[in-house]
Amino acid sequence: MLGSTRGTLTTTSRPSRVVACGDSPGPVFPGPAGPAGDVDVSGRPLHREVPDLDRLFRPGTVAVIGASEAEGRPNAGITRRLVAWADHVGAALHPVHPTRTTVYGLPCHPSVHDLPDEIDLAVLLVGDPLPVIEELADRTVRFAVAFASGFAETGPAGAQAQARLVDAAQRAGIRLLGPNTNLNAFEQFRDDLTGPSIALVTQSGHQGRPLFALQELGIRVSHWAPTGNEADLECSDFISYFADQPEVGAVAAYLEGIRDGRAFLLAADHAARRRVPVVAVKVGRTATGSRTAASHTGKLTGADDVVDAAMRQFGVIRVDGLDELQDTAALLARARPPRATGIAVYSISGGTGAHFADLATAAGLDLPVLSRAKQAELHQWIPDYLSVANPVDCGGHPVGDHRGRKIIDALLADPSVGVLVCPVTGPFPPLSDRLAQDLVEAAERTEKLVCVIWGSPAGTEDAYRTTLLGSSRVATFRTFANCITALRAYLGHHRFVSSYQSPFDHAPRTPSPSAGKAKALLQPGEQLSEHAAKQLLRAYGIRVPREHLVTSAAAAVRAAGQIGYPVVMKASGPRLGHKSDLGLVRIGLTSASQVRDTYRELTDTARYEGLVLDGILVCQLVERGVEMAVGITHDALFGPTVTVGLGGVLVEVLNDTAVRVPPFGEDHARAMIGELRGRALLHGVRGAPPADVDALVETVLRVQRLALELGDGLAELDINPLVVLERGQGAVALDALAVCR
Repeated sequence: MLGSTRGTLTTTSRPSRVVACGDSPGPVFPGPAGPAGDVDVSGRPLHREVPDLDRLFRPGTVAVIGASEAEGRPNAGITRRLVAWADHVGAALHPVHPTRTTVYGLPCHPSVHDLPDEIDLAVLLVGDPLPVIEELADRTVRFAVAFASGFAETGPAGAQAQARLVDAAQRAGIRLLGPNTNLNAFEQFRDDLTGPSIALVTQSGHQGRPLFALQELGIRVSHWAPTGNEADLECSDFISYFADQPEVGAVAAYLEGIRDGRAFLLAADHAARRRVPVVAVKVGRTATGSRTAASHTGKLTGADDVVDAAMRQFGVIRVDGLDELQDTAALLARARPPRATGIAVYSISGGTGAHFADLATAAGLDLPVLSRAKQAELHQWIPDYLSVANPVDCGGHPVGDHRGRKIIDALLADPSVGVLVCPVTGPFPPLSDRLAQDLVEAAERTEKLVCVIWGSPAGTEDAYRTTLLGSSRVATFRTFANCITALRAYLGHHRFVSSYQSPFDHAPRTPSPSAGKAKALLQPGEQLSEHAAKQLLRAYGIRVPREHLVTSAAAAVRAAGQIGYPVVMKASGPRLGHKSDLGLVRIGLTSASQVRDTYRELTDTARYEGLVLDGILVCQLVERGVEMAVGITHDALFGPTVTVGLGGVLVEVLNDTAVRVPPFGEDHARAMIGELRGRALLHGVRGAPPADVDALVETVLRVQRLALELGDGLAELDINPLVVLERGQGAVALDALAVCR
């Protein structure tokens, strides 16, 4: 496949038209990026130091505690592998065993106290690594690897043992990999392969095997971090480190859980700034997957929709299968940035081309119709009765002579084409041999991406094994689906990084004036009344209807007169949700007598239901608009998250929502709305005028600021419905529910 070019992304901020909160004008996220250790307004870190892991992967000295050469013992096999690995990387290895003088011909130390003063890496082949870590405290040891299991993956008692292990490592100044890890970090990678590499991060060693085997297909793999329980070093540390390594073209990760959501986002942000793609399989989409993952590594898996959204937000490419992971990572590691986004499909069979074109178009890929001039050029070599509009069907015979290469070159010369895909459903020598060779030679002479799908079940053909896999410029796939997945990721990644602006660079550092007002309204452990929740919104400049909280029928009549008929009346009280279901809402009251009678009905109903009220709300009636919902929830991994979706009962019926993890900017707020299946309602349907999308975006950003500033003080906020009025008229929060922590 192809070479890679990348550089540090430089971006500039642009001012937003949106106001940060109710009485604090200016950009939503003011302020430049701060130094490492900087925190946002909620006290969460905005930067994370990238650990120096050079001596973990390329140590000068290695101590193996528990080394053995006794045949049949597991430690003997591990020690033998470590001796070979140390020799391969040029490290001096020091075996440690109390009763042996040599191990595999190397002098053996009786205890860790006899080791040299400075050890880059200590490998612990012992059942209980805690005493060894404590003994290493009087040596300078940079890293330790603990293979032993029986820690957090086993339950509370194991988690306590793991905490003691981490505490001992921290006191000794040792960075710890594991426990419950394996030997994958000590694989011998091939040195004869060139070009950008793939770096692996896996929480299950076996799941990285297919990617390690990519070396047999000529694709370079340079690092493998089997993180195990991640008691100390975690996937985020390795993603950040790998993104800084000049030879790494892509990071491929198999994740069962994420220990620290914020650290993961900071690592993904670092990779995005460096323009290094991160491709990940993240298990836990289902309840069964989540339980299995937790039992294996003892970490939270997180709500999957939030994990999915957070990955998209920071450019992590999520795939489902290991085959997709290897194909997508390999393409992204080695392909140059696209010159154009259009895809041309070239095949010897109209059926093959049409099949791939259908699947690619359904996946959102762009297959532009070739210009009349280009089609006329192609018809010099392709019979007139065959379609060359895209997909291009050559009929077969031209690939066997000089015409085949001319067709390929003509397609690659088209300015609308950035990718050429040639699906070969099955081998048909000698024509397929000539076709493969022409594609490889053409790929060597172009900056554009050339992809081949070799559909033969055997995969033993010389055209595949030697010609295609022997090329560093052709991306070769075995299935249509994996090719399409990889192309979507490739084009999406480069589109993402070309305009990437880190949200962390513009997160608020200091509270707005609204924060003090809002915090005074919070009642720890309580659900606020609708009236109190709306005061919370008002503090952040979120528009609510004109309304009065009253405690008598006479006051209700006066309030209705001041607001103007028709009005809405609702019961208001703490721990009171779904008021309509309880008969505690009346809409469209048009007279003083109706208001007076309704006041008595609502208070009587509340008394009958045993509900405590702080009064009755008399509200302005807002009749026309699109009902949306905007809310805040707390995710176990990522903290406060902001959700937007269709409102009213539709939010529960259709579950049409989009989520983001703060901080995020105006572009992400608009993207959330664009993800909704029901977004067409905002653009006007069946004669309705377009809604004020700008006002909806502004509300989402104000809610985000509220989430950041109130932090752990607010467990949940639900604005439903938020009525988005006609364009230019704003949005109004008709109801709100807030739960304090």
